[in-house]
Amino acid sequence: MSVADIVNTMQSKFNAGAAAGLDLVFQFNIEDGENYALIVKDGTCAVEQGDNPNASVTLIMDTETLKGITSGETDGMQAFMSGKLRAEGDMMLAMKLGELFPV
Repeated sequence: MSVADIVNTMQSKFNAGAAAGLDLVFQFNIEDGENYALIVKDGTCAVEQGDNPNASVTLIMDTETLKGITSGETDGMQAFMSGKLRAEGDMMLAMKLGELFPV
């Protein structure tokens, strides 16, 4: 499964109700793959390939970690504590991912 497939799957699970009034950019920097941004704005979610200069939070991980977190096999907090996931920017926003993209 490619990074593009994983990100598109996340977009398909998007919970618009949890995103009302939000204006956020989640940047995913994938160490062994492509970078993507998920732009959440007023209940919508768009996917953009590459780096977004307006990222609210940047999550840095490898493809395997991304796949595990999005499938529910890996707990995001455990991945963070074990060093498999790094975050730059507003750490609290990373916690919102679970509400916005339920597994």
